[in-house]
Amino acid sequence: MSDLRSDPDLPLPGPPDPWAGSEMPSHRDGPPFHMTEMIEAEPALAARVLARFAGPTGGAARLVGALRSAAVNGSPVLVTGCGTSEHGAQAAAEILRTAMIGVGLAPRFGEPGAPVAVQAFEASLERELGGRGGLVIGVSHEGGTWATNLALERARAAGATVAIITVSERSPGAALADIVVATDEQDQSWCHTIGYLSPILAATALAGHLAGRAADGSAARALLAAGLTLDAARATEQLAGALARVERLIVVGSGVDRPAARELVLKVEEGAHLPAAMRDLETVLHGHLAGMDERTGLMLLLTDQARADERADRATGVLRAAAALRVATGAILGAGYDDRIAADLTPAGRLIVPEAPTLQAQAASLIGSAVPLQLLTERLARARGINPDPIRRDDPAYLRASEAAG
Repeated sequence: MSDLRSDPDLPLPGPPDPWAGSEMPSHRDGPPFHMTEMIEAEPALAARVLARFAGPTGGAARLVGALRSAAVNGSPVLVTGCGTSEHGAQAAAEILRTAMIGVGLAPRFGEPGAPVAVQAFEASLERELGGRGGLVIGVSHEGGTWATNLALERARAAGATVAIITVSERSPGAALADIVVATDEQDQSWCHTIGYLSPILAATALAGHLAGRAADGSAARALLAAGLTLDAARATEQLAGALARVERLIVVGSGVDRPAARELVLKVEEGAHLPAAMRDLETVLHGHLAGMDERTGLMLLLTDQARADERADRATGVLRAAAALRVATGAILGAGYDDRIAADLTPAGRLIVPEAPTLQAQAASLIGSAVPLQLLTERLARARGINPDPIRRDDPAYLRASEAAG
């Protein structure tokens, strides 16, 4: 395969110049898929991105200034995106909100100045999005998503400061923004992994600026690499093999793990073509059990260490309920939950995310779960005989469906 990457540590290609939307990835008959290589590239990418954004000038530093101004003025801070970028926006909002609360810029959850995630199409329907003095941050990997760009147009017209986290300063989205945080390296698979991780890394760098110390790039690299060890890959293959036989998958998350749980659902549907749905940890017990049986798989995603005893207790209840229905259950767990959640409650298998105490806690959870959820999708696609890269748009029926949506 002539386009195989020779070294996962090499930088990824940047966006085309002049800017253009990406084309369908080249076809590969089997692994390594482009998605495989993108996952393997993430540890080195994390170190590069965090180093790139650590300096006192540039888009990241300017966005920190805008965050501070919005908070001081009591103005709204909205983070928006679509698809994978929506989940990246949700993750970024979690990281930034906690960072701003930590330095006194947002006293408590829900108060003015605390970042809130909003879906891009819904945001675009607001006439006064952000308003004068507000800050609206778009997340769009390539910068060409129409709904996200429409939301940025609405924010600009309302007098808000507009920022974007994207791969290129030349993109249509960047042209709408006052501040561009450009990640420079573009995902080579349409089953986006780099596109999810990049805004999380950008938010991690912003949190470092707010705290007055650069984010630990070495720790982020090691955290991502932990999901790619031989033992981790074997555990992932075991889990994927157990889930490959189910007819649909339920993903359960709590706290900062909710964006990651939503991203796993999207990855599984677009990459492995398996119907999936996300449920909040407590919500799954309130009626949704009626739709589950032995044909259902359940993945618990739990790395958020805040109120760990309470979360572990409710997670145990969910897993016990699933076991009573003969649901195939597995988990992605933070290291602190490995002993709290009984092993016999995850018979399909579990993946353990190590601790990273030098990273902000929310950033550590979201960075740490990225490779496990992505590699699980890639191995699930393999087990089901699917190439995840084209997200089924190599099938004429699904290409027509995409075109019909406009």
